[in-house]
Amino acid sequence: GVSSAASDVYKRQCIYSLLTTKTEGQMKILLPVDGSKSSLNAAKYVVKLAKDLRSKCTVTLVSVHDNIGLGHVKQFVANSVIDDYLREVSEKELKGAQKALDTAGVKHSMVIKRGNVANEIIALANKEKFDLIVMGSKGRTGIVDTLMGSVAQKISNVAKQPVLLIK
Repeated sequence: GVSSAASDVYKRQCIYSLLTTKTEGQMKILLPVDGSKSSLNAAKYVVKLAKDLRSKCTVTLVSVHDNIGLGHVKQFVANSVIDDYLREVSEKELKGAQKALDTAGVKHSMVIKRGNVANEIIALANKEKFDLIVMGSKGRTGIVDTLMGSVAQKISNVAKQPVLLIK
């Protein structure tokens, strides 16, 4: 509808003003992915953005798994087994976003982390000096949906860089 189009125009204007203040080098975009429809939409938005920037950007996909739920498993299973399992899960979650970026020819790298999801994303964004975080506003269904929603909320409140939430 009209409000959606107006919202899209506003988002683009904000991003363009961010770009005009960045005078040299490529824009670094962090794209947290959890395999949800919302995070895939964020990846597709980054593709559009990369085209607008004429590929003057680098994209890093990040998948973070909260290891709180693994607490009881850790005492029975080696860390390497847990790491392998989380890597497999992450690769599945990253597939859709990777495919969207590959198809459009957008250069990207991937990072897989373990820990508090919001904290890990914010720490990575700051450490690697990302210019923009683009992420889905909602995670997967059910409890995780609420979790990713609160992750998006925390990141948008705490991050030093602009955060673009995509439905």
